[in-house]
Amino acid sequence: MLKSNKKSKRPLKKSLDRIGQGTIKRSPRPVNRWIKWMAPGLFIKRWMLLSIAGVVMTTLGLAIWANRTPVFYIGRFISEFLSLVTELVPNYVSGPGVLVVGVLLLVWGQARALNSITEVLLQDGEEELIDRLVNYRRLNRGAKVVALGGGTGLSTLLRGLRTYSANITAIVTVADDGGSSGRLRREIGVLPPGDIRNCLAALADEEKLITELFQYRFQAGNGLTGHSFGNLFLTAMGEVTGDLEQAIAAISKVLAVRGQVLPATLSDVRLWAELSDGRRIEGESNITEAKGQIVRIGCDPAEPPALPRVLRAIEEADYIIIGPGSLYTSIIPNLLVPEIVEAIANRPVPRIYVCNIMTQMGETEDYTVSDHIRAIDEACGRQIFDAVLVHRRTPSAKSLIRYAQEGSHPVAFDRNDVIRLGRRIVIANIMQEDLETGRLRHSSEQLAGVLMRWYGRH
Repeated sequence: MLKSNKKSKRPLKKSLDRIGQGTIKRSPRPVNRWIKWMAPGLFIKRWMLLSIAGVVMTTLGLAIWANRTPVFYIGRFISEFLSLVTELVPNYVSGPGVLVVGVLLLVWGQARALNSITEVLLQDGEEELIDRLVNYRRLNRGAKVVALGGGTGLSTLLRGLRTYSANITAIVTVADDGGSSGRLRREIGVLPPGDIRNCLAALADEEKLITELFQYRFQAGNGLTGHSFGNLFLTAMGEVTGDLEQAIAAISKVLAVRGQVLPATLSDVRLWAELSDGRRIEGESNITEAKGQIVRIGCDPAEPPALPRVLRAIEEADYIIIGPGSLYTSIIPNLLVPEIVEAIANRPVPRIYVCNIMTQMGETEDYTVSDHIRAIDEACGRQIFDAVLVHRRTPSAKSLIRYAQEGSHPVAFDRNDVIRLGRRIVIANIMQEDLETGRLRHSSEQLAGVLMRWYGRH
């Protein structure tokens, strides 16, 4: 029997902290709400007018069906009534008065109808229906963004991008062989679901309790300890639907995912790396633990086929983002699929690489920005991105000391070498620092904001 996990009893509203700044806030006054209903592109006003026209046409049809006799009497009655009204009250007073009453009745009726719909669709009462409609239309008109990577770096980026567009495609590596994903891969023979799970949760509707459940990790239980519910759910869904691609599509509907998450390939890819001391290390988790300088990296099987939907997403993309994430174990594994490299290189849209803030022990010790770029170019055999995003501000002394103890240091920005490599440079503050622990990470909101502003200029 599983023991209860008290640490998992988190407030349901905790997930709301990650809702991005792009979400429209609730209207403070009814007047503002009605102004929003008049905004173009909501596909509401045209249908309201169409319904009014339908009422008029229905009435006219009934009159014609009755041999038009009611039309004559109704018309004569209305004419006599209006003549009487204008004799009692001048037409320049009665006309506007009747018009105002008619408009008020129409608005009141529509408002009551919309309130009834809102009570059913938005039972939490934290967002107006018009706000959700405006937000939905805005996001669906957003740019078609393709983001490649893996690990926590890609999911951090996606949390920010989801506030700008619903047309996001996350392409995720399937080379992970550590932790819960690695156990499932070895014991059941499935593709590792961990990075996919993180990306699905990052793009999901954070107000849903199901997202909290999807990220839940078991702390006790024979054979369950360390597994996340999402990993088990993805594995089970893959067995039910027949493959991982169908499982992701089904779960995306459950989680109300904005966009789509796709594995780079459905092949059982295993990474290998050759180190400067001559060692050949196999397995993604073993490469980092070997703590050597990587001189060459590849995968078995070599040149795995890309998922067709991945290639289609790249061909339709307006914007392609690579990273952030571990250079050799999160980013480059996606680029070991030749069809993906070919598709990105041939797509004439803005393409940018988000460089890491800190070096990583066992992968990129003493690497500069240009070293990161060269490693990607060498793995691809060509240049596939036009610009690089580099963090501007230096971390605090506390963070520097903390990371130095782990053999990690800020990635040095060698501007001249980057320029010689033919890359445009974007410099911005995109770091979030935990002042208590000294832990550094990219800020979802700042990173997405900088990337989307750069895209807007190009």
